[in-house]
Amino acid sequence: MEDKIYMMPNPEMPNQCVVIDPEKCTGCNMCIDVCRTDVLVPNPVKGKPPIVLYPEECWFGACCVGNCPVPGAIRMDFPLNQRVVWKRKATGEIFRIGMKNPPPPNEKPPIG
Repeated sequence: MEDKIYMMPNPEMPNQCVVIDPEKCTGCNMCIDVCRTDVLVPNPVKGKPPIVLYPEECWFGACCVGNCPVPGAIRMDFPLNQRVVWKRKATGEIFRIGMKNPPPPNEKPPIG
């Protein structure tokens, strides 16, 4: 009997939850430590970006993005049904669900 263990990725899915920029990633594996669902696994090559092994199990909580020490090294690619945005007519500002600095709530009553 051999003493080898193999990890096999799940079948492909239509969306990619986590996108890692190999040029910016330092391979610190901080994203692996904070991932709640173990979507990422360490790369066997030291200093290389982690491997996204189970993308369909991602909860899209973006813990990996928020705890990454290098800005822009990892980003969350939300599915289309979670990309809800709205635009303020007066200023042209675009807002989305889950943004860090949400706008103040609308206090005006509806017209009509």
